[in-house]
Amino acid sequence: MNIRPLQDGVLIQPIEASKETKSGIIIPDSAKEKPMEGKVKAVGEGKMNENGTRTQSELKEGNKVLYGKYSGTEIKIDGADYLLMKENDILAICES
Repeated sequence: MNIRPLQDGVLIQPIEASKETKSGIIIPDSAKEKPMEGKVKAVGEGKMNENGTRTQSELKEGNKVLYGKYSGTEIKIDGADYLLMKENDILAICES
């Protein structure tokens, strides 16, 4: 299934945190926190301004981003978990 977000919507695939700490302790599923990092899978055309022009998104497919812990709406597409959120819910783009 293909999903194309509208306006300033962004589709993100969360990146799961490591199941093990740096010191080798395995973290059980019940103790894991929600991921706050993900990869952009699709971006809308941009927000429509009051004067009828469209503001282009700073994001593009493939960007690695940080977002708020409880941001977005969780959805499943073909068995995989994704988040659908507005661009202003994204806090930062991770540069390599």
